[in-house]
Amino acid sequence: MTGNNPTSPRSAAWVDDDNAALFTDLYELTMLQSYFEEGLDGTAVFDLFARRLPAQRNFLIAAGLDDLLSYLETFRFTAEALGYLKSLNLFSGSFLDHLAELRFDGDVYALREGTPAFANEPIIEVVAPISQGQLVETFALNQIHFQTLAASKGCRVVAAAQGRRVVDFGARRMHGSDAAMKAARAFYIAGVHATSNLLAGKTYGIPVSGTMAHSYVEAHIEEMEAFEAFNRIFPGTVLLVDTYDTVRGVRKVVELAHRLGNEFRVKAIRLDSGDLAELARQSRRILDQGGLQRVGIFASSSLDEQAIAELLQRKAPIDGFGVGTRMGVSQDAPYFDSAYKLVEYSGRGRMKLSKKKSTLPGRKQVFRRIEDGQAIGDVIARQDESLPGRPLLELVMRKGKRLQAGEGSVQQAREHCRSELQLLSPQLRSLQTAKHPYPVEISAALAADSEELRRKLSQRHVQSE
Repeated sequence: MTGNNPTSPRSAAWVDDDNAALFTDLYELTMLQSYFEEGLDGTAVFDLFARRLPAQRNFLIAAGLDDLLSYLETFRFTAEALGYLKSLNLFSGSFLDHLAELRFDGDVYALREGTPAFANEPIIEVVAPISQGQLVETFALNQIHFQTLAASKGCRVVAAAQGRRVVDFGARRMHGSDAAMKAARAFYIAGVHATSNLLAGKTYGIPVSGTMAHSYVEAHIEEMEAFEAFNRIFPGTVLLVDTYDTVRGVRKVVELAHRLGNEFRVKAIRLDSGDLAELARQSRRILDQGGLQRVGIFASSSLDEQAIAELLQRKAPIDGFGVGTRMGVSQDAPYFDSAYKLVEYSGRGRMKLSKKKSTLPGRKQVFRRIEDGQAIGDVIARQDESLPGRPLLELVMRKGKRLQAGEGSVQQAREHCRSELQLLSPQLRSLQTAKHPYPVEISAALAADSEELRRKLSQRHVQSE
């Protein structure tokens, strides 16, 4: 194995189908061995949800389901993985033999990717033998948490742009290559138009877009020489004009257009520093006076939804935005309080009573009530209830096999997100924290189950003291 044998060639450490089963916390496997030794293998139900929304988030956008289902479909411990576990001297031979045969054959219920989600609503519900449901916790949280976080941030950036083009520029500063890949997909679901990440474009079928770097301009003796060459080699391109002096750079673009005539095929200029609003106004004036009304203005440089909103509030004539680090790492809310909790075992509800971390027992359904084309509230109910509204949790995997409901493409998720967002009120879709949060209720039946189980658990705890 790489890293253990000093003579073996080093390779990049990627998570793939062959090693993904080891992408788990150690305590998952120590618990699994205990379940195995105790003979505990009844059907369990685990809910993945947000305990609360991050500050300045009125909702989340569910994402990451496709990766989770792919992981569950291919889940297995390879001989190499089992050899590593054996080397830890923690696990019995019989348990390792059990792991060699272990596959996920449970059911998964989920919100469709692109669906707005709120606190305490299951985004994913896993129904499987407890060993299987327990073991997938780490991967499920890792993928659903991050991609939901990214989609939620991307949604805000798109809203701030008010229909203008948004391109993901964040790959180089995201927290690793997997994050850059998964974020590009999540951003696209949320409405971002394209990514600069070619591998994401190839893998997910996302449109790709890019301009040029300052290094390209610096590599030429004259800025004009760089502009002319790029225009010739990549017609319809975007020229970066701020390497030396933004206003002079824009004037050189006008000069180039006049000199080349019909051979001038620049689509836009890009501003990447300084007071973007003021420079955009000056640039627009210079371009228009030079007869280049069709040449657009694209802006980048430490942008997020608040910066974009401020630029547009200042009437900056900007046609598109390249958004990188702050969207890529969700700077203002880099995590949300996600949880993956056991809520039922062997047909009986389970719940946690810890302060600020209590859970709701049993299998569930979420009903979204819609009146006059607007979502007016959700009800978290028992799975066997039938209440007014549209049920949101769909069966996407049965006995370890993906169903049609789990086969949606990234384009379908994008369209679903767009239509679902239109159901939310303008106040919820704004960048400010809503004065009146979206109402989420607990059904009377689920509340009664919860209270009864809480009472029994409290009594049991008192009696055991």
